Amino acid sequence: MRRVLSIIGSRLIQLIIMVLVLSFVTFLLMKITPGDPIRAILKVDDVASTTVDEEKLRKEYGFDEPILSQYSNWLLNVAQLDLGESVISKKPVFEMISDRLPATVSLAIGGLIVLFIMAIPLGVIGAVYEDRWPDYVSRFIAMIGASIPSFWLGLLLIYFFSLQLNLLPVMGKGSFAHYILPSVTLGIAMAPIYIRLLRERLISTLQSPYIEAAKARGLRKERVLFFHALRGSLIPLVTMFGLSIGSLLGGIMVIEILFSWPGMGDLIVQAVLQRDYPVIQGYILIIGILVVMTNLLVDLLYLLINPQIKQGKEVV
Repeated sequence: MRRVLSIIGSRLIQLIIMVLVLSFVTFLLMKITPGDPIRAILKVDDVASTTVDEEKLRKEYGFDEPILSQYSNWLLNVAQLDLGESVISKKPVFEMISDRLPATVSLAIGGLIVLFIMAIPLGVIGAVYEDRWPDYVSRFIAMIGASIPSFWLGLLLIYFFSLQLNLLPVMGKGSFAHYILPSVTLGIAMAPIYIRLLRERLISTLQSPYIEAAKARGLRKERVLFFHALRGSLIPLVTMFGLSIGSLLGGIMVIEILFSWPGMGDLIVQAVLQRDYPVIQGYILIIGILVVMTNLLVDLLYLLINPQIKQGKEVV
C-alpha cells in the first residue's frame, strides 16, 4: 500500500510540474507564432494599421496585457476549471473539448483492443516457433504493418471494405460498424513495434533459468508459457505503451480526419488554422494530463504484473 501511495504521490507532483511547464511553453509559443486571432475574428487582411474594433477586442480578451499577466490570469482560471472561451465560436473551451473527447477516447480504446489482439498472439507465435514458418509469417505481418502509413492503410481499407464490398460505413460515428475501420487502422499502425518487442523478450524469457526450472518440475508447457514466461514478458509492452501514449493521442488525429470521426482531430486542426489560442491551449493541457494519468495507471499495472515491484525489489 505504501508503494502504491508513493507512486501516486510522485505522479501527482509530476502532473503539477507538467501543467506549469507545458502551459507556459504553449502560451509563449502561441504568442510568438505568426498570425493574429483578432484579425481572424474580424476577417481583415494583415495591414499595418490598427482599427478601433481590433483594439476593443484585444482589450476584451486581454491580449493588450503583458504576456506574464495574460498567463497568470489564464492559469488562475484553469485552477478554477475554466479553460476560457473560444475567440472564434464564443463557446467555452471546456465544453467544446468535453463534447469531442469521449469520441477520441472511445476510438483510442478500439485501436488498443485491435493492437493487443494482433500483438500478443503474433508475438507469442513468433517466439514459440522461432526461425520457423509461423515466425516468418508473424515477422512479415509486422513488417507490412510498419511499412504502410496509417492514412494509406485507412484509404485501402475504405476502398476494399466500403467501396468495393460495401460491408462497412466510411465516415461518421454511430453504430458499432462505424468503429471497425478506424479502430483497425489505428491498431494495425501501432501493432508492429509491440509484436517485435514481445517476440524478442519472450524468446529471452523462455531461455531463462527459472523457466527451465519450471519445466523441470513437470509443469505443462502451456502453463509455463502463459503463467510464467508471458507474464514477465508483458512488462516491456506496458512500458512501451506508457511511452507511446502521447504519440497515440497525436496520431489519432489523422485517423479521425480521414474517417470524419467527430473527435478532437477536426477541432484542433480548425483551432490551429484560425489561431484560436484558448482552444489550442486547452487541448494541449488536457492531452498532457491524460498522458500523465495514463503513465500513473501503467505504474500501478506493474504491481499486478510483477509482485517484485510492489515489494520494492529491483527487476532485471
